[in-house]
Amino acid sequence: MVSDFEAAKDTVQEVTESAASHIGRIALIITGAVRDIAREIGDLATDIIEMREASDKAKADRPARIIDEPR
Repeated sequence: MVSDFEAAKDTVQEVTESAASHIGRIALIITGAVRDIAREIGDLATDIIEMREASDKAKADRPARIIDEPR
């Protein structure tokens, strides 16, 4: 027969191991989410830069407007 102390020790050990496993899985979920968010922010920044460069190039390629002077 197991003493009360040993039973309590075993219970605490099991709870601790279970908590560590769950916390580890939660940490992996959070780490993955942070990684995905950082990737999306980087992709958005890249899109903005590319759109700005395309706009600047389009403005540079546009022919200059000639304004007729009144006669």
